[in-house]
Amino acid sequence: MKFSVAASLLLFPSMMDAYQVSLPTSITASKMSSSWRSTTTPPQYSRQSQLKMSDFDFPSAMPEKPQQSVEEKLQQSADDFITSMTAALGDDVEAPPELEELKKLRENDSTEASTLALKIYELMIERGMRYDENTDGSLTPTQFVIQDNLDVKEVQDEFGYLYKYGMMLLSKGLLTEEQVKTTVVDRLIARTGKTPEEFDAWLGY
Repeated sequence: MKFSVAASLLLFPSMMDAYQVSLPTSITASKMSSSWRSTTTPPQYSRQSQLKMSDFDFPSAMPEKPQQSVEEKLQQSADDFITSMTAALGDDVEAPPELEELKKLRENDSTEASTLALKIYELMIERGMRYDENTDGSLTPTQFVIQDNLDVKEVQDEFGYLYKYGMMLLSKGLLTEEQVKTTVVDRLIARTGKTPEEFDAWLGY
């Protein structure tokens, strides 16, 4: 069990788009060097040779990219998750049952968005709780004992991240309150050995 708290989400950019989550940019215009302005003399063009943007019919040459629906983005996220996790597990590592369940759901394109979102959430939790990710990206069963390491900040961060991810799915209307509550109690809180009240206090709520 390794605690890179954002790894699961960053694997699936199409899912992030579905939830309208924006990522900060690493480079802004204010950070870009403008020293070339003082050292480079711009080329001179005659009036006759100048072209304007209006001289080009860009809209007709560059058709708009079709926008995916939330359901289509979830389907893409599920497919990406299945592909990446199957490859990471290899032939000698037992897959969690949630992976096979997600595969079966994707056999039917009419699967409801909430059903897909719930299974993706469950698989995200099981991936983080049951496996270690090695430097080559492969997954192996973890020997990490969660209840012996509850004071480790990274452990709290991982549980907190997965808990808040469920709350985000709830706020976006992709999961119901009961679905999130059941998943959090059975797959997160139960692993700590705490009561729901103790779990909240442990995470600082």
